[in-house]
Amino acid sequence: MTERAPDGGPASRGGAVPGQGREAAVGGYSSRTSWQGRDARSPPSPAPVSDGAQAEPPRAGAQSGDQRRSSVPGGASGSSGGPALPGLPGVMDSEGRVDESRLRTHIFKNGGVAPAERARVWRFLFGMFPSSSTALERPLLAEQLAVRYGAMKRKWRQLLPSAARIRLNGTDDELIAAVRFYERRREQAEGSQPQQGEEAAQRISFLELQAQVLMDRVSLDLEDLQEAVRIIDKDVPRTERDLDYFLGEGSANLLVLRDILITFAAFHPDVSYAQGMNDLCSRFLEVLDSEVDAYWCFSSYMERVSRDFREDGLRRKIELEADLLKELDPQLHSHLLSDTMDTLTFCHRWLLLGFQREFDHSDALRLFEILSCDHLELISQAVERARYQERLSLTHSQDEDPDAAPPPTLNTAFTFELFICAAILLEHRDALLRCRSEVELIQFTSSLQGKLDLNTVLQKAEEHFFNYFKRASWQGLGRRFLSRKSKEPLLLQFRSLFS
Repeated sequence: MTERAPDGGPASRGGAVPGQGREAAVGGYSSRTSWQGRDARSPPSPAPVSDGAQAEPPRAGAQSGDQRRSSVPGGASGSSGGPALPGLPGVMDSEGRVDESRLRTHIFKNGGVAPAERARVWRFLFGMFPSSSTALERPLLAEQLAVRYGAMKRKWRQLLPSAARIRLNGTDDELIAAVRFYERRREQAEGSQPQQGEEAAQRISFLELQAQVLMDRVSLDLEDLQEAVRIIDKDVPRTERDLDYFLGEGSANLLVLRDILITFAAFHPDVSYAQGMNDLCSRFLEVLDSEVDAYWCFSSYMERVSRDFREDGLRRKIELEADLLKELDPQLHSHLLSDTMDTLTFCHRWLLLGFQREFDHSDALRLFEILSCDHLELISQAVERARYQERLSLTHSQDEDPDAAPPPTLNTAFTFELFICAAILLEHRDALLRCRSEVELIQFTSSLQGKLDLNTVLQKAEEHFFNYFKRASWQGLGRRFLSRKSKEPLLLQFRSLFS
């Protein structure tokens, strides 16, 4: 049983999951795309720790209690957003509804969003809030999600009390201190619950009853969950602890991260937990600075990428990268897939974690939201539809060559992240050609960590993406297209998509 049945998460309420069932956003490629980086995000305040629907203490500078709920968790102005997103003109209407196509186009063409707007944007980008929701509706949605997350967390803690505390080996002083900070913050949260009005209390009581009914229908596989907890307890301390968010008293956020991952594993038994999820989830926790919000955005994101954590999904992604590299540089492809090199498995971590460690941290966050906006993937679908219409017109054309072979289909499975990976490989082509073994390859790629320039890589990847689809379009039409008197229809459609 997956979580969506019992908890009624964002997707079941109409929240969009990136890359699924969406019309193409027109207006992708442009050599004038702004890949200039945004300012680095200032160190965040510690994330709240929630042991239930009402146990989330206010963040620094945020409101609390019913006042905070009325503006939705996420800061003084609330994650629901005001009537507009100041830095994203035309994205939100006067009632707070978000134009999802414009949002994704803005993210791509501007190389991400400003750090001050990132948390609010991610709640839409990663499906916590439906883009069709209004500013008045989102506080109630956030309240519902907080109550349901609290019920889910309580359930696994009650059924598996031994998992409530992380296993300590006594040698990690920082982790021991993190547990103290975590417990202190939890006690402060429980002791500072505000008074509720009668209407708010009734609403919360109803939501808690509803959540409890849903949880009573769920059976957890405790044996599998115990194994997941064991791996999580090994991986969480390895999360990027040099980040400001996890330093000092912020180390308590490691325990918050642990709670999110265990809750996810408990209610997603088909996916459970796999190594690397801690690094992905830590991004959401750092940016959103809310345990509840980070859980829902992470779970929505995992609906899209969970296959990548399975063996078949990993194999498929590596095969696609190899196919793309063969299209772009046959010689490098042949060298990297020789008998001594085996496969492109050294790219696994890049693709699985969204190049998290290959760039500066602030740039890695930018790249994550650029890849997650799926803008060029949707463009490629629009190009394929344009080519399909062109083929239909050729089929009925009187001057069609009956002996011409049908044009091949564009491989729309070539996602932008694969072009990012290919751009890195091609940028270091000479060094890779000098590698003679898998060990040398791994050593070289490891040496790139934190040293790549994101703006350069993005520009190269976008060029490769554009050139691939342009070349495939012309080659696919071949003699049948060239025999026509006018080339205008496809050209106009192609230019409109990439202008």
